[in-house]
Amino acid sequence: MATGAHADASGIRLSSPRGRWVLVVTVVGSAVAFLEATVVNVALPAIGRDLGADLAGLQWTINGYLLTLAALILLGGSLGDRYGRRRVFELGIVWFTAASLLCALAPSVEVLIAARVVQGVGGALLTPGSLAIIEAAFRPQDRARAIGAWSALGGVAAAVGPLLGGYLIGALSWRAIFLLNLPLAAFVIWASRRHVPESRDPTVSGRLDLRGSALAALGLGGITFALIQADGGSPLVFVMAAVGVLALAGFVAAERRSPDPMVPLEIFASRQFTAANLVTFVVYASLGGVFFLLVVFLQVALGYSPVAAGAASLPITALLLLLSARAGALAQRIGPRVPLTAGPLLIAAGMLLMRRIEIGDGYVEAVLPAVVVFGVGLAGVVAPVTATVLAAADPRHAGVASGVNNAVARTAQLAAVAALPLVVGLSGGGYRNPQAIASAFHAAMLVTAALAAAGGLLAWATIRSDVLERAQEPDRRACQEALDLIPQRHCAVAGTPMLAESARHDGAPAVRAGSVEPAAS
Repeated sequence: MATGAHADASGIRLSSPRGRWVLVVTVVGSAVAFLEATVVNVALPAIGRDLGADLAGLQWTINGYLLTLAALILLGGSLGDRYGRRRVFELGIVWFTAASLLCALAPSVEVLIAARVVQGVGGALLTPGSLAIIEAAFRPQDRARAIGAWSALGGVAAAVGPLLGGYLIGALSWRAIFLLNLPLAAFVIWASRRHVPESRDPTVSGRLDLRGSALAALGLGGITFALIQADGGSPLVFVMAAVGVLALAGFVAAERRSPDPMVPLEIFASRQFTAANLVTFVVYASLGGVFFLLVVFLQVALGYSPVAAGAASLPITALLLLLSARAGALAQRIGPRVPLTAGPLLIAAGMLLMRRIEIGDGYVEAVLPAVVVFGVGLAGVVAPVTATVLAAADPRHAGVASGVNNAVARTAQLAAVAALPLVVGLSGGGYRNPQAIASAFHAAMLVTAALAAAGGLLAWATIRSDVLERAQEPDRRACQEALDLIPQRHCAVAGTPMLAESARHDGAPAVRAGSVEPAAS
């Protein structure tokens, strides 16, 4: 039996009690993944000490999760469309939390890595579901506000994560950061079953692209293994590198031949879509290197506690919350080319300032200026690049386009965490030595700054200033032709589709009307 009022044909009101419950469920459910993403990096030194892990073990602790998440996230969105977005969202929560418990109980770094790989599968099921539920459940006129609230509250979770995680690591153990998910997940499952309507896409047909997902995972896994283990010079490294390359080539061939591909290759026929994803890959690779090494450097070389290391990056989160929407609006007004050029160049400047941080330096005079410049640059990139990706793709591929862009970003971070220590000569237990990690961090910031700057130059050379404006023209024309049929207030929304779509990510496909079912009791 259903509980609560049924959603009418147009959806649930955000201001209604049920609407608030749906928002709370999606925010807290997403927070489970957000918290994990922000606190595990803070815990790396403690994990290394407790489990005796070398640098490769720490790299796999991060990349085990990113590997399965990047490879399976588009499949997760497709499963929600077919079998019910709430159902797959809840399955993702349960899966993610069970894997979190395994992480907390891990007796060795090998078990921890295996649990993180399993956790990434749960993340791939969970992450696309939250926004898909919002778009399916709420009235069209309430969706933008609901997405805005989801984004803002998710930002709060991201900001609180490093502080809370740092406290738990210092007061209890790194294992506590994984146990934190258990009560949150229990609440989400309870509230979701009572208050969130089920929805699915009744028009979905064809088979799931399991072969494409498997080849993507094998390809990313092989190359990641080769990069992380390259320092040992084992023949297995060359074998896995070859397996990875062949699997990725097989993925492209399989997607080209598949009648129902996970990634329709025709989407890359748009030069702007391809260019925006290249910019995403280069810039996010630079970001992945910074976020992996910065908290380790602060704790090992500068002697920060886990709480202080987590708090050190709070200005970045604050600037993202303050400036991201303004950067998106600026891109709508003047085009994305300038923001996507200036943003990465500012990120590069912040990294060069990080390179000047020395052992014994204070936070205010050395660390804070670097993270502020870095944060301003990052805020200038996130919304414009997402809007550009979506504007450059055919509207029927909007969900796939955002999912591809998110997968590209995750893959870039995966590659950076795998390759950067090799490039700067950091291996084994060197991360435990203050001088060694300081030297490697300084070299890494030079590499990541070069990558970020290359991303800015690539954007200047390839991104058109009118890409967002061109994407809006069909909506304006359609709105004008339908004035007699559609209330005038809807035209104001149709003229700026990117403001709503830019908040979508992780492959959550467009929601079709008439596919909402009541919540189960």
